[in-house]
Amino acid sequence: MAKVSLLLFSLFIIVASAIINGSEAVEKVGIYELKKGDLSVKFTNWGATIVSVFLPDKYGKMGDIVLGYDSVNDYKNDTSYIGSVVGRVANRIGGAQFTLNGAHYKLIPNEGKNMLHGGPVGFSDVMWKVNKYKKDGYAPSIVFAYDSYDGEEGFPGALRVTVTYTLYPGNRLTVRMKAKALNKATPVNLAQHTYWNLGNHNSGDILSEQVQIFASHYTPVDSQLIPTGKFATVKGTPYDFLKPHTVGSRINKLENGYDINYVIDGADGKLKKAAVVKDKKSGRVMELFTNQAGVQFYTANFLKDVRGKGGYVYESHGALCLETQAFPDSVNHPNFPSVIVYPGKEYKHVMAFKFSFSS
Repeated sequence: MAKVSLLLFSLFIIVASAIINGSEAVEKVGIYELKKGDLSVKFTNWGATIVSVFLPDKYGKMGDIVLGYDSVNDYKNDTSYIGSVVGRVANRIGGAQFTLNGAHYKLIPNEGKNMLHGGPVGFSDVMWKVNKYKKDGYAPSIVFAYDSYDGEEGFPGALRVTVTYTLYPGNRLTVRMKAKALNKATPVNLAQHTYWNLGNHNSGDILSEQVQIFASHYTPVDSQLIPTGKFATVKGTPYDFLKPHTVGSRINKLENGYDINYVIDGADGKLKKAAVVKDKKSGRVMELFTNQAGVQFYTANFLKDVRGKGGYVYESHGALCLETQAFPDSVNHPNFPSVIVYPGKEYKHVMAFKFSFSS
């Protein structure tokens, strides 16, 4: 009996230890799907990533309108942030450094001497926990969570982050990104980095897609794409999308294509329409709303020979990104709205996509 009791006790210790120490191990990288009406969206908890968005065209034919990969392992090797949530600070930080409350922080550069999208191992390159997964009901949703530790990629303070994807009737997808600073003030600027092609992910370039961006100004950048700190009007420039224009109508006036932050008109922290994209051939229309002050318009300039879904090879201008955000490099420009989140306060970022059709 003593031997049996001792054995049972040993087994209890082993199991308890596995539960305590191995709680992270039970979390696996997987694929999760939400469906509502005509809209079907798949995700992976690697990078809290949007994997696919299936939507019919004006003829009723289903198609996948975002770039991506067939395998979860391909997302682990991705270097283009395809479909992922990027952070702790999206976009660029000049010199990979900043000063906050008298302390100087040196970050880990991953684009020359600058930091891009949170560093070499940002939020797009980590496994997120699946906190909730509601597949049915009026608004199917999934919640991803990640705890960023104090000092991760050089950033101060521990940060608790959640990203909630929800589908609503009427072909609507909402993304809610939240973050809480747990012990220190820290910069936070999350962005959702999906590559959209409303003609289908394998339909070629997006130069014929029509774009409208509700922004009268943009933040000019230097040769390294770091904001100068100034604001410029879009009038008389290739950046003017106040009225709808096709992406390709003036892209040849730029060196590589579009990769610029727009200052959304009337931004006040409430939900505003930021952009509209239309694809004439498929008839698909995408409207984007956000509570953020900026939106990065990027035409996939640096995609080259990227083998994606079904073996299709993605090239430059094979998609477009509309990344709602705070202004890039805000930590080094006092005249830009602050991105600092203090303990006890919460960062809230909302994106709302509405899909429809035109003739």
